[in-house]
Amino acid sequence: MNNSVSSTVRLIGAGLRALLVLTVICGVIYPLAVTGIAQALFNDKANGSEIKDKSGQVVGSSLIGQSYNLPKKDPNDAEEAARPDLKWFQPRPSNGLGANSVNTQYSLILSGATNRSADNGAVGGKCTKDAEEGTLCAQVVAAKEAVIADNSTAGYTVKPEDVPADAVTSSGSGLDPDISPEYAKLQVHRVAEQNKLDVKQVEKLVADHTTGRTLGFMGEPRVNVLELNIALKALTKS
Repeated sequence: MNNSVSSTVRLIGAGLRALLVLTVICGVIYPLAVTGIAQALFNDKANGSEIKDKSGQVVGSSLIGQSYNLPKKDPNDAEEAARPDLKWFQPRPSNGLGANSVNTQYSLILSGATNRSADNGAVGGKCTKDAEEGTLCAQVVAAKEAVIADNSTAGYTVKPEDVPADAVTSSGSGLDPDISPEYAKLQVHRVAEQNKLDVKQVEKLVADHTTGRTLGFMGEPRVNVLELNIALKALTKS
């Protein structure tokens, strides 16, 4: 009996010591070591890939998209549709880029995809104006019409075939910070007109903020909308 009690006490003591040691290693030493290495070698990424303006103020993250909409006519109307502020480059359409009372540029709780199939609402295998309301095809058709109307200017008309896919579809997360160079270039004339800038100035801005494929073969060329709009803001004030 005494031997059994003694063995049990030893086992409990060994278990408690193992718990204490593993808690210190896994709960204190390891997290501190990983945090230290991340801060030393990847400081920018470890702190959220923050983007700062010329004054040094953090204005967002290069990993999360932002919306550029005009203020609501009725702030209390939750059903009022967002109206894009056309003086800025616009991101991909997304329900994940909403607004809230804390930070009007973010609404992370809305992150997510539509989960609709690519032919949702298609008529005869194509997305047409006859697509049922509320389907993906209906959203794509409406978005395409808006892109053409918003970006056509007195001296530049957007052709339907020039509208890239990312201009009318959201990303899987709904928070994609990037657009394709094609979509950025499509917006150049409108941005130049709205800000009273020369088209070539804005074209250069887009070219300067176009990032190629990672390592030359991974992903697609892209333009970070937030970084581009920060540069646009600086250009309009210069």
